[in-house]
Amino acid sequence: MTLHSTLPLLNRETVPFSLKDVRSAIPAHCFESNVWRSVAYLSFDLAMIALLYWTAAHLNQAWFLPIFWLGQGTFFWALFVVGHDCGHGSFSCHRWLNHLIGHICHTPLLVPFHGWRISHRIHHTHTGNIDKDESWHPVTESQYHSMGWYEKLARFHLILVVYPLYLFRRSTGKKGSHFLPDSPLFRPHERGQVVTSTICCIVMVLVLLSLGLGYGFDFLFKYYLMPYLVFIAWLDVVTFLHHTDEEIPWYRGQDWYFLKGALSTVDRSYGIIDPIHHHIGTHVAHHIFNSIPHYHLHEATEAIKPILGDYYHVSHEPIWSVLWNSYRNCYFVSDHGTKVYYQRPNQ
Repeated sequence: MTLHSTLPLLNRETVPFSLKDVRSAIPAHCFESNVWRSVAYLSFDLAMIALLYWTAAHLNQAWFLPIFWLGQGTFFWALFVVGHDCGHGSFSCHRWLNHLIGHICHTPLLVPFHGWRISHRIHHTHTGNIDKDESWHPVTESQYHSMGWYEKLARFHLILVVYPLYLFRRSTGKKGSHFLPDSPLFRPHERGQVVTSTICCIVMVLVLLSLGLGYGFDFLFKYYLMPYLVFIAWLDVVTFLHHTDEEIPWYRGQDWYFLKGALSTVDRSYGIIDPIHHHIGTHVAHHIFNSIPHYHLHEATEAIKPILGDYYHVSHEPIWSVLWNSYRNCYFVSDHGTKVYYQRPNQ
């Protein structure tokens, strides 16, 4: 794989620009959210979900089901991304509205909004830090060799369905759950919020069970479970590829600091899916300033490219190609060194 960057430059102790330099290059309006514009994106996603449900029910044809599953699962994923913006506070400037919409977007997808929001904050705070990152961080070589077969199966071979396991158990080497308020993820004042989100998910499970009992579990399979699995596949593939690449470094100890770690991600294009899932693949600018609404990310990215220079990582390769390459080559990092790269067994 060839990234549009000169990665050896990251061997320097610090990058030759500051966070202030990067921020100054971005037009001020890029940091401003527009609640009506955000609501418009949300409304479009909800309208498409409703339309797909109506069409599937109206046609009631087996040949349409795979099309329905793929389309509905994709818009479930788009709905999650809107909730993702709520978690960052970029949906609106109103905290209460961000939390309300976040629950509206995430609860139907069985994602505990506050539990996820807090762990995702940790991920953004410690991106690229082997020891402290939260999401898709690498295991060390010794951890890899000590993992049981079932752990390796879940972590390295069930990429398309691993997210629910992460919500319940977090990543390898981490303790706690996104659903339990006493998990080490959460501060005391956050536990009430975690309970609220967990209750919302429990209610959603009860609603699904009621639908299954009332209409049959084949109904639940066709109209919820299959689109849900497509959604999970999208979520896992996109988040995996944000930070998993054999040419992207990870850091330990004093060799890591926020800006340097934030640069350890890659911008990727998903073609016609980009506007549907709200350009979540435009990820470098998002990691440096996660308060930028998704509809300003392209403009912000173009503004910071001259500042970042060779530190800006972007891949133009097909998604299936880079997914296969990362799946084959990105298993663990060395136990030693302050700057390390992914390796694979017997390499």
